[in-house]
Amino acid sequence: MILPNHSPSPQAVDRRFFLRSALAALALPPLEAFGASVSGATGARNFVAIGTYLGWHQNAFFPKETGLNYSMPETLTPLSAARDSFTIFSGLDHRAPNGHDAWSNFLSGVTPRRYSLDQQIADEIGQNSRFASIEMTAGSGEEVRAMSYTRKGVGLPMIQRPSVLYRQLFRSEADLARTEYLLRSGRSGLDLLLEDAKRLRSAVPSADSHKLEEYFDSFRTLEKRMARQLNGIHDPIPTTSYKLPTYDPITPNLQIEAETILYHLMTLALETESTRVMSLQLDGLGQVFSFDGKALSSGYHGLSHHGNDPRMIRDLVSIETAHIHCFAAFLKELQEKKTARGKSLLDETIVLLGSGTGDASRHSNRNIPTLVAGGGFQHGRHIAIDQDKPDAPLLGDLYLTLMQRLGMQVGKFSNASRNLNHLFA
Repeated sequence: MILPNHSPSPQAVDRRFFLRSALAALALPPLEAFGASVSGATGARNFVAIGTYLGWHQNAFFPKETGLNYSMPETLTPLSAARDSFTIFSGLDHRAPNGHDAWSNFLSGVTPRRYSLDQQIADEIGQNSRFASIEMTAGSGEEVRAMSYTRKGVGLPMIQRPSVLYRQLFRSEADLARTEYLLRSGRSGLDLLLEDAKRLRSAVPSADSHKLEEYFDSFRTLEKRMARQLNGIHDPIPTTSYKLPTYDPITPNLQIEAETILYHLMTLALETESTRVMSLQLDGLGQVFSFDGKALSSGYHGLSHHGNDPRMIRDLVSIETAHIHCFAAFLKELQEKKTARGKSLLDETIVLLGSGTGDASRHSNRNIPTLVAGGGFQHGRHIAIDQDKPDAPLLGDLYLTLMQRLGMQVGKFSNASRNLNHLFA
């Protein structure tokens, strides 16, 4: 076959059109022909947020020294080999009220359950992916607390079972017809519900209008997600050699096992460009962990209220260090994966690790332990913010820097209106 002389440049090739051609049976990895050239690639492309419900013990998370030459704190010891890939922040928070109820401030800002950071990013950069965003949780049991919220403050459900996430990312051809049927029938059901809701809107008092608007917003969000999935339902399905374990570690005491699997799947989701935005909530209930065959002295939640008991703090830090072991393996995987633009997947992914809780033992939401990895930033430091200064920046100012790094034109997040570009670039 003779190709025309005016064939388009690699950058002009449409990835979806190519994959629907005669070679569509092959699930291709991301190629330079479908993205920016290596020399022109700048900034970050993906965002991942990881938050713990019970926070991080501050004394074991924050280094004693600031700047580059800090000694690695106990909790972060598993990250020692990757210290040039992340930055630790102390002294940042949202100036939010204290208490467990304010935990959802983590990604929402000073007011709980508001338009969260990950969803603002997803609405801006996630719309061309198979999944605009993916929300997950580990260790939640039957009680699931939302960490991500839509523009109208509707909490998004989170995936608990790794097998569910795996099937979403790498569904078999045998699942295709059933998935399409469920999506189409689901949309039909939404149409009927919306008709009823619209009739209801004219009959309710004005005091209920806000609740109804949240109701409609949740439907709009769901409709958009379903439409996006339907539009790409016949696109080639990415393949993977990863073998999913034969069981789902969803009970709270198997939280560490669940994290390990979910982190593997998160890497695969980014590598196959199935999504560009993900969040993972690490819950904390009464589960009693065992390490090296020995059970800890109390449940996770009980240990977080340690009252400065050295034994309880020791056991709490052992749990948090186990979380960081999983996190360190995740960063290592991202570092080892190369993208079509010649960078590591970690360089193209901003990874935020933090919480809405500063000190669970005191129910304090001040001075939240925060870490940012990847994203092409200059890392390797502990940046300490003096909260006593009247002009001290907020955690939201860091979020503005992260969003701007992703190419978003944004100048305000919750109660923050600056950024940390002068400290962190």
